Parts: sequence; C-alpha cells; structure tokens
Amino acid sequence: MKVREIMTTNISVARENSTIKEVADQMKSLNVGSIPVCDSSDKPIGIVTDRDIVIRGLTSGSDNSAPVSSVMTRNVVSVSPDTDVHEAARIMADNQIRRLPVVENGKIVGMLSIGDLAVRDIYVNEAGDALSSISEPSRPMK
Repeated sequence: MKVREIMTTNISVARENSTIKEVADQMKSLNVGSIPVCDSSDKPIGIVTDRDIVIRGLTSGSDNSAPVSSVMTRNVVSVSPDTDVHEAARIMADNQIRRLPVVENGKIVGMLSIGDLAVRDIYVNEAGDALSSISEPSRPMK
C-alpha cells in the first residue's frame, strides 16, 4: 500500500511570516498538533508543532506576535505519495516524528500521521513499532 492511499489530503499550511498566535489559533480550529510551513509556491520550508510553540516559543520568552519561523523545525523530513507505508512508518520511527509531510514535485500534497497508520488493521504493528521508537527518549536520562 502506498502513502497516497491513506494520507490526509485536506491540509492547511502556514507561511513563515505568520505569527505564533495565528498558527496556534489555526491548530486549535483544525484540532491538529502540527502545521507545515510553506513558501508562496507551497514548497515546505519547515513544520511547527504545538510542542515547538511551547518549548521554543513561550518558555524562551517569545511573544505570540513573533514569526512562526522563529520556532519551526527547518529540516523537514518528508516522503512522496508513492512511498510504501511500511517505509514511511520506518522513517517516522527513525526520525522520532509522529507526522510526516507528503511532497510531490516540490509541493506539499498531504500529511501522514501515526493515526493514519494505526486505523488500518494491517499496519497496527508498524504504527505501534513507530510510536514505540518515537516515544523513546532521544537522549539518555540523567
């Protein structure tokens, strides 16, 4: 099965000059935990999560009018719509990410989440393995 068969295609994006507040409001209204950040041609240049807003924004003293570019993750890990879902799950696990932008011809066309994998009975194990890897601490605990 390919990513295109299970990805979410109705996605919203932010621009890098959007404010942290605007993106947080967008997340709230859409009930999502991440928003891809794209340039004017919808090429992904980053991704911002609710955690980024809290950890990199609020706790670092940024106010809600700061640009989202100040808190977004710039190194976007993505897949193509033709990526096999098993490979996508492995990429999510290896990179400890729960949401994976889907990019075709340089433009964002969808998002794949752990939930997208989990609701397909045949991928429950892959989703569980990916979530287990994602949930592991990235650094040794002190």
